[in-house]
Amino acid sequence: MKFSKLRQLLLVSAIGLLVATLLTACAINTIDYVFVANSAGSGTGSTGQIQTYDSDSGTGALRSGAPTVSSGGNNPVSMVVTADFSNLYVVNEASNNVVHFALSGAGILTQKDVVTTSATPVSVAVNSAETYLYVLSGPDPTVLTAYSLSSGTIGSVAAQVTLTVPGYKSDTIVPTGVNVLANNNAVYVSTYDQSAYNPGGATTSNANPGWVFGYGVGSGGALAPAAGSPYKAGIKPSALTSDPTNRFVYVTDFASNELIGYTIQSGNVLDFLINGPFKTGVEPISIVIDPRGKYMYVANQLDSSVSGYVIDLTTGTPSLAINSTGSQTNSTDTTPVAVIVDPAIGRFVYTANHLGNSISGFVLNADTGALTPSVSTPYPTGDSPAALAAVPHGNHAIQVTSP
Repeated sequence: MKFSKLRQLLLVSAIGLLVATLLTACAINTIDYVFVANSAGSGTGSTGQIQTYDSDSGTGALRSGAPTVSSGGNNPVSMVVTADFSNLYVVNEASNNVVHFALSGAGILTQKDVVTTSATPVSVAVNSAETYLYVLSGPDPTVLTAYSLSSGTIGSVAAQVTLTVPGYKSDTIVPTGVNVLANNNAVYVSTYDQSAYNPGGATTSNANPGWVFGYGVGSGGALAPAAGSPYKAGIKPSALTSDPTNRFVYVTDFASNELIGYTIQSGNVLDFLINGPFKTGVEPISIVIDPRGKYMYVANQLDSSVSGYVIDLTTGTPSLAINSTGSQTNSTDTTPVAVIVDPAIGRFVYTANHLGNSISGFVLNADTGALTPSVSTPYPTGDSPAALAAVPHGNHAIQVTSP
């Protein structure tokens, strides 16, 4: 009997040691901190929140991380982090503000300063030099504002432009996304003309519906229109991105279920890729390119999927990546509205699922760009997640490889 009890004691001790070892291993294996912005509730007075998750280096699985914080306003819709991963900015659409958070090495967010916009903000971008924050707001009017940055703090307005379509200056231009080139030399904005495209409502204009505006960045942050800007962009551009070598811009067309590609010419002028546009899922709404510049992922809202593409590094042409099941479709939880690639090793893809109240995770095959679901996906979030951002854990190098 005594021997049996001794064995039981040894067994319990061994199990405890194993659990402690696993827990320690989990802490060591955190590769990224993933942030999701969502509504804290359904009431009109409820503020938004930002939840933090730890991403496992081996599987990409997410688990709750640092404490949840208020987004500093209502209805957060867009987030961005600085190149040094020490600052995060969130757009609160219903509060007309942009809130700055400092980021600790442990992924803890601390609210700093706030800037209030005159129109409804919808998207935000920051240049890699961390000198300007670009905020897109509208409509009536749609405005691109460049704020100066100093050690992450939002400063005064360095430049501001109002977006109108030549020949149709009274049309209502709806803003959807903003992107700044990695070399800091240009900023691009996706919009659509609601006066020309208004499903369920009247139209008053025969203008082309979809547009991308391009601006060169000059001294002091001055914004100068690129020659030929704005450029036609299908029917309803919903998001845009550029590759890390500053050669290509890609725009999702929500209404046509297409991806439109451009080459960046001298003077930041855009020219269509000759073999586009390219097929997406239904209602593409968010787009991202991996840190290596080799793969691109599009979140498709209506059919709850992610489309993966391999980018031809010579021509910029994207071709659909085939996953291990022989399919081009990668299913998410309900209604993905944002997609990111982890910045630490570029191995994991995540979507924020607006109606699923979750994050879907995928493992990225670095050789093919194909996706496979991560362990235990999807991961629960608060209500109506709308934006994602991620930073590397301090113990890991950042995955950046020039194509």
